[in-house]
Amino acid sequence: MSNRDVDLGVNPLEDIHSEAAIAYQEQRYENIRNFVRTNSDYYIRNFDKIGASAKFTATFNFMAGLFGPIWFGARGLWSWALPFLILEAVGFVQIARGLFGDLANDAMMRIASIEGTLELRRKQLAAALESNSDKIDVYRRTVESLEANIGGIRAEAEAMASEGPMIALTGFILLIAVKLVQSIVANWALEGRFSEWLSDGEIRSGMPLSHMVFSSVFMVIIVSTAMVHYSFPGSFSVLGSFPTDPDIRLVSIDSVEAFFNWAVLNGDALFDAITYFIRVVLDTLELVFVSTPWIVIAALIILLTWLTAGVRMAIYSGAFLSYMGLLGFWEKAMTTLALLGTAACLSILIGIPLGMFAARRPRFYAFIQPIMDFMQTMPAFVFMIPVIAFFGTGKPAAVVTTMIFGGTPVVRLTVLGLRGVPESVREAAISFGANKWFLLTKVDLPLASPSIRAGINQTIMLSLAMVVVASLIGAKGLGEDVLEALQYANVGQGILAGFSILFCAMILDRIVQGGRK
Repeated sequence: MSNRDVDLGVNPLEDIHSEAAIAYQEQRYENIRNFVRTNSDYYIRNFDKIGASAKFTATFNFMAGLFGPIWFGARGLWSWALPFLILEAVGFVQIARGLFGDLANDAMMRIASIEGTLELRRKQLAAALESNSDKIDVYRRTVESLEANIGGIRAEAEAMASEGPMIALTGFILLIAVKLVQSIVANWALEGRFSEWLSDGEIRSGMPLSHMVFSSVFMVIIVSTAMVHYSFPGSFSVLGSFPTDPDIRLVSIDSVEAFFNWAVLNGDALFDAITYFIRVVLDTLELVFVSTPWIVIAALIILLTWLTAGVRMAIYSGAFLSYMGLLGFWEKAMTTLALLGTAACLSILIGIPLGMFAARRPRFYAFIQPIMDFMQTMPAFVFMIPVIAFFGTGKPAAVVTTMIFGGTPVVRLTVLGLRGVPESVREAAISFGANKWFLLTKVDLPLASPSIRAGINQTIMLSLAMVVVASLIGAKGLGEDVLEALQYANVGQGILAGFSILFCAMILDRIVQGGRK
């Protein structure tokens, strides 16, 4: 620092900071210009105003309000464009209905329907008068009632037609309000997208002509179609119902039935083998749970609960088991546990190895993920149809149905747990000479065990949710009591059996998860 700088009171550090701030501001302005591409000075002023406060800052963008969703779509703000499109479409539809729409169309269609019935009743009345029938008064009252009904509907149609200006005014007010909101929030939304663009170069900037055209065409088609459909109902049949051909459905049904017939005929040996294996496991568990003296099973369940979840939960388990025994649900509860145990054990035996295999193979997991999504989202009554076709009715079919519905969480959470193992831990184990088996059994599985246990728990809970549904295809147990209660409106039986299912779930949940998190 020179003596002259000291004498003049100049601080070089302040100059450096000032120059850095100016450079930063210039770079920001350049980024804004590159992002917005149009009317840069306007957006620089408004972005500075918005960025100066952490709260919402109102500004006014006339072009965004004028073009509405088209502007938002062209700017890539589709999360804003679609809600505004719906609101504007409602406004335009109300305006079109009020000014040009046939508001009395529904009423006139009802009148036309009633007039057909009225003509028939008049003919019946004329015939009754000619034959001097004793039903003359009945037909006359019917004719008078229908005529009065038509008169009331005509008055209603006239009243609806007179409401056209008010409907149009309501739509106009809604449209103006929506456009005002769009004008106010447009710059704020665009500034947020600008902040994201700074950190993510893949976000689109500017207003490319292709996006402007797409946004305009999309919005115009949606709004115009809605206006025509609601303003002139029934004028264009293609807007009222999807164009289809009944033969398409019939051919599809025949194709699906042909496929399942082929699969049943050619896969008979495979399905018999699966059924035999399930039956062996199920009979073994039923022998353990049902045939063993109740006091032995109760003591083992209470002891197991005490070892895994503590004394408190063991006392609750004893109370739950007493509830099932005293109300006569013991045998059915044990049958349910055997059915559930078979489905859950098979799901776990298949799911955990499958999850371990898929955890380090992203392509394989990407392949099975849609299949698992299908298994979880498809309604149970739908996939019960092919299960019955392949396995018939009875307990094996109920086990397969339960496995389909409840078997996916253990796979998903096993993959999640193994992928969540820190790479630094795995690399440290490998650097000390750990082989693949040691890495799997001593590092990956212990660290992923909380997630895997959660998957086992979810599989058991979802399997219990299928208890009642499985009873529809021949599964015995507590679900049968609930099903009977539904059929005969027996509220007491249904509630008591439902509590037994709940208590089974609570016991299994505590045994699997334990009492310590």
